[in-house]
Amino acid sequence: MRVAVSTGGGDAPGLNAVIRAVVLGSLNRGWEVLGIRRGFGGLLGDARVVEMNRDAVRGITHRGGTILGTTNRGNPFRWPTLLTDGTWVEEDRSPELISTFGALGIDALVAVGGDGTLRIVRALCERGLPIVGVPKTIDNDVAGTDYTFGFDTAVQTATEALDKLHSTAESHERVMVVEVMGRTAGWIALTAGLAGGADVILLPEIPFDIDKVCNKVREREAMGRHFSIVVAAEGATPRDGESVFQDGAAPGGDARLGGIGARVADAIAVRTGKETRSITLGHLQRGGSPTTRDRLLGLRFGAAAVRAVATKNFGVMIALDGVDMKEISLDAVEGEPRLVSLDSETLLAAREIGVTLGD
Repeated sequence: MRVAVSTGGGDAPGLNAVIRAVVLGSLNRGWEVLGIRRGFGGLLGDARVVEMNRDAVRGITHRGGTILGTTNRGNPFRWPTLLTDGTWVEEDRSPELISTFGALGIDALVAVGGDGTLRIVRALCERGLPIVGVPKTIDNDVAGTDYTFGFDTAVQTATEALDKLHSTAESHERVMVVEVMGRTAGWIALTAGLAGGADVILLPEIPFDIDKVCNKVREREAMGRHFSIVVAAEGATPRDGESVFQDGAAPGGDARLGGIGARVADAIAVRTGKETRSITLGHLQRGGSPTTRDRLLGLRFGAAAVRAVATKNFGVMIALDGVDMKEISLDAVEGEPRLVSLDSETLLAAREIGVTLGD
């Protein structure tokens, strides 16, 4: 049996734990293991395929990132290609990928990635490739699984940042607006914001009224609390407004959310007269050593993927259901992402203690 493992999409703490579990679980069954570099790019000449042995995964569980490398522009069905005239076009290189897969004698692939990678996996499975998917994202928004590894570390990083910002905000009597990742889901903003003592939390799931946000700042001012902490998810949108995107996009990539924190900070300063600053945590949330929870989740996801390969149960995604790892159809990933429910216990707790959600 020859098994391959790949990591695609944005990096997340815990990826190396998954790789280690897949490699050791496979080797302990007497299988060969290959590592595909840079997502699916290693099968398309963009990188390379390497042999994975015990030495390759020794001491990597605590390391952030991925030893195999990754990319969020590696869709073989829409591969970005630069023409001689300097323009970019998208090509379907999936037949080439399938051919290379067979030429390398790969019997099964464990593909680790977010919803974009998993949609690619589903399409490749429909074309006959034996693949098991493992969900990965710091955003915690992959449908079908209760949690994804990387989320806990991202929340810890954001919470620590909020802890530090409290002291400088209070010292200067400022409003601090902190923009966090999450795409169209508010899991990081809600969890870190509540744990980090934010006064306002803006989520993509709840369009906000900037006047309600400013009223909270004025209310605290009247109570003698001359500073406020606002957490804004990158996908948060004002009522009757639109999402804010960064300028430009890389070839073959989608537009990137970003900038709502600065917009909110400017609006607060104009409406309240308070000195206001904004900070975007950005890729800090992706980096660093994974927390204990993310290390354990990564190892469990990887081990469960090997068990699925052993039973030749392909076309599935490993999912955390309560405390158990389960194999579910990749069809479950299709459709809407997993968003914060408006009756979420965490969201209700935020409301109970007086956090303003902008509505």
